[in-house]
Amino acid sequence: MRIISLASTVLFLLSFSTFANAEQHDFEALKNKYYADHPGKGKYADLWEPIPIQQYWNPVTFYKPPQTLKAEVKAADCVTCHKGITPGWVHAWQDSTHANLDEIRNLSSSDSRHYKKAKLEEIEAGLQKRGVLKKGQKLSEVGCIDCHAGVGKKSMKHHVDLRMPDRAACGECHVQEFAEAEAEKAQKWPQDQWSEGHPSHAMDWKANVETGIWAGMSQREVAQGCDMCHYQQNKCDGCHTRHTFSAAEARKPEACATCHNGVDHNEFEGYMYSKHGVIYETSGKADWDFEVQLKDAITKGGYTAPTCAWCHFEFNGEFSHNLVRKVRWAFNPTPAIADNLDHPWFEERKVAWIGTCSNCHSPRFSKAWLDTADKGTIQGLEVEQEAKKIVQKLYDDGLMVGQKTNRPAPPAPEKDAPGAFFGLFWAKGNNPSFVDRTHAEMWEHDLIKHYKGLFHVNPGGFTYSEGWARLMRRYTEIQDANTRIREMDALKKQVKALSK
Repeated sequence: MRIISLASTVLFLLSFSTFANAEQHDFEALKNKYYADHPGKGKYADLWEPIPIQQYWNPVTFYKPPQTLKAEVKAADCVTCHKGITPGWVHAWQDSTHANLDEIRNLSSSDSRHYKKAKLEEIEAGLQKRGVLKKGQKLSEVGCIDCHAGVGKKSMKHHVDLRMPDRAACGECHVQEFAEAEAEKAQKWPQDQWSEGHPSHAMDWKANVETGIWAGMSQREVAQGCDMCHYQQNKCDGCHTRHTFSAAEARKPEACATCHNGVDHNEFEGYMYSKHGVIYETSGKADWDFEVQLKDAITKGGYTAPTCAWCHFEFNGEFSHNLVRKVRWAFNPTPAIADNLDHPWFEERKVAWIGTCSNCHSPRFSKAWLDTADKGTIQGLEVEQEAKKIVQKLYDDGLMVGQKTNRPAPPAPEKDAPGAFFGLFWAKGNNPSFVDRTHAEMWEHDLIKHYKGLFHVNPGGFTYSEGWARLMRRYTEIQDANTRIREMDALKKQVKALSK
């Protein structure tokens, strides 16, 4: 087992190094691979059609330039025109680093943004090497046309060339970050607990469009609520809000809150209600310097507690846009993970997490808490699995309410199953039944909140208000329903026998 683990680890590290060093690799090759890997509408493409708003979540596949302005425009025209049409865009851009490159060039070494000076030089050198800029030429600014038509463009046909920037568009300048983010696709699980590259931001659109109930729903305007978070594979503005694209903003926990909240991934609530989040709220917002480079946040930025970005970007002392290098339990706990936590692949990642936590805690404390979180997660998983057996047996025995008379099949491509994911988003007749729905909420909501609460150190999140107490409630409801259903079935059989 250890030989297999070491081999898979080496392959992963080789894959990562292939992606991660911008100086050693070709942007064009990265871009071509990005588009070649992109799933577009996914394997269920014949089951759904995009609605207009989806061109903004997946411009790679759906975006088409507006036809309201059929003219060739120059770079300066964008700001002149949009000051009157969409002044919010212009205001955000004018306050951004993109619009103020000379300010970056003139920063003193005492300024916490000084590292951006070297980053700008690196970007310009890369553009010069690719012939986008002439040798020795500097960027005057990164304007609208650079992002919406191509870096260095002087003019464009608005109705033909206008694009909604995708990951690759950002990667034209930010090659290093583009490469690191794409490196998430190289993740391989040792016993195939998840498919290659999953779960990650780099594969989240594919995970979205290849979910059966999402593709099968007729209510496309509701289904696209998933798209609004599952588009990080397509664009970078989920973290770096347009048109400021601020690194400082993306370093704050609130930047993660739009997507990482709610019943099946309440990381933001778990963090904010933890002692870490309380420290951030009470002192971090006022006293910490979010302009400082993330790797220097503790030593130079004044951080006295971790943030989402600090913990998840860090890996063995280095920081990158590959956020899955320490992933162990992934999106949700499963027996296939719980039963293999002693595998070297998982152990190595746990050691990496201990290293992360040890920047503020002792290694002994760090390990003690991670051991606690692992065992608490397994305890929650055991309850959910016990409930699953009860629900599965009811289904196998044909005893779900209405199962023999009023249980329509879910929309294709979903197949009927007890407690399945589709039951959270579709209902007809007695499908899902109360028992189905209860178990679906148990594994897809409560167990995940329990796990997230533990690992984000939010006591209410895994004990009383969420997590364990909710699991106990659902388990009680399922056992109660099982007793009633089986007693009624026995009574029906007795009545039938007597009637004969």
